[in-house]
Amino acid sequence: MAEFIKIYEENPNPKEIKRVVDVLQKGGIVIYPTDTVYGMGCDITNNKALEKLARIKGVKLAKANWSFVCSGLSNLSDYVRQIDSSTFKILKRSLPGPYTFILPGNNNLPKAFKKKKTVGIRVPDNAIILALVEALGNPIVSTSIYDEDELLEYTTDPELIHEKWDKLVDVVIDGGYGDNVASTVIDLSNYEPEVIREGKGSLDIF
Repeated sequence: MAEFIKIYEENPNPKEIKRVVDVLQKGGIVIYPTDTVYGMGCDITNNKALEKLARIKGVKLAKANWSFVCSGLSNLSDYVRQIDSSTFKILKRSLPGPYTFILPGNNNLPKAFKKKKTVGIRVPDNAIILALVEALGNPIVSTSIYDEDELLEYTTDPELIHEKWDKLVDVVIDGGYGDNVASTVIDLSNYEPEVIREGKGSLDIF
Protein backbone atom coordinates (compact mmCIF):
# COMPACT_ATOMS: atom_id res chain seq x y z
CA MET A 1 0.00 0.00 0.00
CA ALA A 2 1.47 3.34 -1.08
CA GLU A 3 1.69 6.21 1.38
CA PHE A 4 -0.28 9.25 0.16
CA ILE A 5 1.64 12.38 1.19
CA LYS A 6 0.34 15.93 0.68
CA ILE A 7 3.11 18.44 -0.16
CA TYR A 8 2.45 22.05 -1.17
CA GLU A 9 4.47 23.38 -4.09
CA GLU A 10 4.57 26.98 -2.78
CA ASN A 11 6.55 25.86 0.24
CA PRO A 12 7.46 22.16 0.31
CA ASN A 13 7.62 20.96 3.93
CA PRO A 14 11.21 19.74 4.58
CA LYS A 15 9.88 17.06 6.98
CA GLU A 16 7.66 15.57 4.27
CA ILE A 17 10.45 15.85 1.69
CA LYS A 18 12.73 13.90 4.05
CA ARG A 19 10.04 11.23 4.49
CA VAL A 20 9.96 10.70 0.73
CA VAL A 21 13.76 10.81 0.39
CA ASP A 22 14.07 8.09 3.07
CA VAL A 23 11.80 5.90 0.92
CA LEU A 24 13.89 6.63 -2.20
CA GLN A 25 17.12 5.79 -0.36
CA LYS A 26 15.66 2.43 0.68
CA GLY A 27 14.93 1.58 -2.97
CA GLY A 28 11.32 2.77 -3.05
CA ILE A 29 9.34 3.91 -6.09
CA VAL A 30 7.73 7.33 -5.81
CA ILE A 31 5.11 9.18 -7.88
CA TYR A 32 5.52 12.97 -7.86
CA PRO A 33 4.32 16.12 -9.62
CA THR A 34 6.40 17.96 -12.20
CA ASP A 35 5.71 21.06 -14.28
CA THR A 36 3.99 18.78 -16.83
CA VAL A 37 2.45 15.37 -16.09
CA TYR A 38 2.95 13.33 -12.92
CA GLY A 39 6.10 11.21 -13.00
CA MET A 40 7.20 7.95 -11.41
CA GLY A 41 10.78 7.32 -10.44
CA CYS A 42 13.51 6.09 -8.12
CA ASP A 43 17.06 6.82 -6.99
CA ILE A 44 19.40 6.60 -10.01
CA THR A 45 22.08 4.86 -7.92
CA ASN A 46 19.85 2.03 -6.67
CA ASN A 47 19.92 -0.91 -9.07
CA LYS A 48 17.18 -2.91 -7.31
CA ALA A 49 14.87 0.11 -7.52
CA LEU A 50 15.66 0.54 -11.23
CA GLU A 51 14.79 -3.11 -11.86
CA LYS A 52 11.54 -2.72 -9.91
CA LEU A 53 10.64 0.39 -11.95
CA ALA A 54 11.31 -1.55 -15.18
CA ARG A 55 9.01 -4.37 -13.98
CA ILE A 56 6.21 -1.92 -13.12
CA LYS A 57 6.50 -0.30 -16.56
CA GLY A 58 6.79 -3.66 -18.34
CA VAL A 59 10.09 -2.87 -20.07
CA LYS A 60 13.60 -4.34 -20.09
CA LEU A 61 15.84 -2.13 -17.96
CA ALA A 62 18.57 -1.97 -20.62
CA LYS A 63 16.03 -0.73 -23.19
CA ALA A 64 14.21 1.77 -20.94
CA ASN A 65 14.23 5.35 -22.26
CA TRP A 66 13.84 7.22 -19.00
CA SER A 67 14.95 10.71 -18.20
CA PHE A 68 17.15 11.84 -15.34
CA VAL A 69 15.58 14.55 -13.19
CA CYS A 70 18.30 16.91 -11.95
CA SER A 71 17.97 19.83 -9.53
CA GLY A 72 19.99 22.11 -11.81
CA LEU A 73 22.64 22.22 -14.51
CA SER A 74 25.46 21.64 -12.01
CA ASN A 75 24.70 17.86 -12.01
CA LEU A 76 25.10 17.64 -15.77
CA SER A 77 28.80 16.78 -15.88
CA ASP A 78 28.08 13.70 -13.71
CA TYR A 79 26.41 11.88 -16.60
CA VAL A 80 26.78 14.05 -19.71
CA ARG A 81 29.83 14.46 -21.96
CA GLN A 82 31.21 17.96 -22.26
CA ILE A 83 28.83 20.13 -24.24
CA ASP A 84 29.58 23.20 -26.35
CA SER A 85 28.63 26.73 -25.34
CA SER A 86 25.66 27.04 -27.73
CA THR A 87 24.09 23.86 -26.25
CA PHE A 88 24.73 25.16 -22.74
CA LYS A 89 23.04 28.46 -23.65
CA ILE A 90 19.91 26.59 -24.81
CA LEU A 91 19.80 24.63 -21.55
CA LYS A 92 20.32 27.74 -19.43
CA ARG A 93 17.58 29.60 -21.30
CA SER A 94 15.02 26.77 -21.04
CA LEU A 95 15.59 25.21 -17.61
CA PRO A 96 13.96 24.82 -15.16
CA GLY A 97 11.09 24.24 -17.58
CA PRO A 98 8.85 21.72 -19.38
CA TYR A 99 11.60 20.27 -21.58
CA THR A 100 13.51 16.99 -21.81
CA PHE A 101 16.89 17.41 -23.50
CA ILE A 102 18.66 14.44 -25.06
CA LEU A 103 22.40 14.81 -24.54
CA PRO A 104 25.47 12.59 -25.13
CA GLY A 105 26.09 10.36 -22.07
CA ASN A 106 29.52 9.84 -20.51
CA ASN A 107 31.28 6.88 -18.85
CA ASN A 108 29.85 7.61 -15.39
CA LEU A 109 26.36 6.41 -16.29
CA PRO A 110 24.97 3.87 -13.80
CA LYS A 111 25.60 0.24 -14.70
CA ALA A 112 22.05 -0.23 -16.01
CA PHE A 113 22.54 2.54 -18.59
CA LYS A 114 26.19 1.90 -19.55
CA LYS A 115 25.31 0.94 -23.14
CA LYS A 116 23.35 4.11 -23.79
CA LYS A 117 24.95 6.73 -25.99
CA THR A 118 22.52 9.46 -24.94
CA VAL A 119 20.53 10.45 -21.84
CA GLY A 120 17.38 12.52 -21.37
CA ILE A 121 17.87 15.34 -18.87
CA ARG A 122 14.99 17.09 -17.13
CA VAL A 123 14.97 20.04 -14.69
CA PRO A 124 11.24 20.60 -14.06
CA ASP A 125 9.95 23.96 -12.87
CA ASN A 126 8.31 22.43 -9.80
CA ALA A 127 9.55 23.06 -6.27
CA ILE A 128 8.49 19.64 -4.92
CA ILE A 129 10.49 17.44 -7.29
CA LEU A 130 13.46 19.84 -7.22
CA ALA A 131 13.49 19.72 -3.39
CA LEU A 132 13.40 15.89 -3.54
CA VAL A 133 16.35 15.67 -5.93
CA GLU A 134 18.27 18.28 -3.93
CA ALA A 135 17.72 16.40 -0.64
CA LEU A 136 18.50 13.02 -2.22
CA GLY A 137 21.82 14.35 -3.54
CA ASN A 138 21.63 12.76 -6.99
CA PRO A 139 19.19 12.56 -9.91
CA ILE A 140 15.93 10.61 -9.88
CA VAL A 141 15.28 8.35 -12.86
CA SER A 142 11.87 9.34 -14.15
CA THR A 143 9.12 8.07 -16.43
CA SER A 144 5.66 9.55 -17.10
CA ILE A 145 2.51 7.94 -15.77
CA TYR A 146 0.76 6.93 -18.92
CA ASP A 147 -2.79 5.63 -19.31
CA GLU A 148 -3.23 3.56 -22.44
CA ASP A 149 -6.91 2.89 -21.84
CA GLU A 150 -8.14 6.39 -21.02
CA LEU A 151 -9.52 9.19 -23.13
CA LEU A 152 -6.86 11.38 -21.58
CA GLU A 153 -3.38 9.94 -21.88
CA TYR A 154 -2.28 11.24 -18.49
CA THR A 155 -4.16 11.17 -15.18
CA THR A 156 -4.09 14.60 -13.54
CA ASP A 157 -5.86 13.93 -10.23
CA PRO A 158 -3.42 12.68 -7.53
CA GLU A 159 -6.21 10.77 -5.72
CA LEU A 160 -6.99 8.78 -8.87
CA ILE A 161 -3.26 8.22 -9.41
CA HIS A 162 -2.98 6.87 -5.86
CA GLU A 163 -5.95 4.59 -6.44
CA LYS A 164 -4.46 3.17 -9.62
CA TRP A 165 -0.84 2.69 -8.49
CA ASP A 166 -1.45 2.04 -4.79
CA LYS A 167 -0.25 -1.58 -4.82
CA LEU A 168 2.72 -1.04 -7.13
CA VAL A 169 4.60 1.96 -5.71
CA ASP A 170 5.69 3.06 -2.21
CA VAL A 171 4.67 6.74 -2.13
CA VAL A 172 2.30 8.94 -4.11
CA ILE A 173 2.81 12.66 -3.52
CA ASP A 174 -0.29 14.82 -3.72
CA GLY A 175 1.10 18.04 -5.13
CA GLY A 176 -2.21 19.24 -6.57
CA TYR A 177 -3.62 18.59 -10.03
CA GLY A 178 -1.04 17.78 -12.68
CA ASP A 179 -1.01 18.78 -16.33
CA ASN A 180 -2.02 16.39 -19.11
CA VAL A 181 0.54 17.58 -21.65
CA ALA A 182 4.00 15.99 -21.49
CA SER A 183 7.33 17.78 -21.84
CA THR A 184 8.76 18.89 -25.18
CA VAL A 185 11.67 16.59 -26.10
CA ILE A 186 14.63 18.14 -27.92
CA ASP A 187 17.63 16.14 -29.12
CA LEU A 188 20.81 18.15 -28.58
CA SER A 189 23.21 15.23 -29.10
CA ASN A 190 23.94 16.23 -32.71
CA TYR A 191 24.90 19.49 -34.39
CA GLU A 192 21.40 20.90 -34.77
CA PRO A 193 18.63 20.78 -32.15
CA GLU A 194 15.99 18.28 -33.30
CA VAL A 195 12.42 18.22 -31.97
CA ILE A 196 11.50 14.63 -31.06
CA ARG A 197 8.16 15.44 -29.39
CA GLU A 198 6.27 18.69 -29.22
CA GLY A 199 4.74 19.04 -25.77
CA LYS A 200 4.16 21.76 -23.20
CA GLY A 201 7.42 23.66 -23.75
CA SER A 202 7.29 26.35 -26.43
CA LEU A 203 9.60 25.94 -29.44
CA ASP A 204 9.94 29.72 -29.88
CA ILE A 205 13.03 29.85 -27.67
CA PHE A 206 14.94 27.79 -30.24
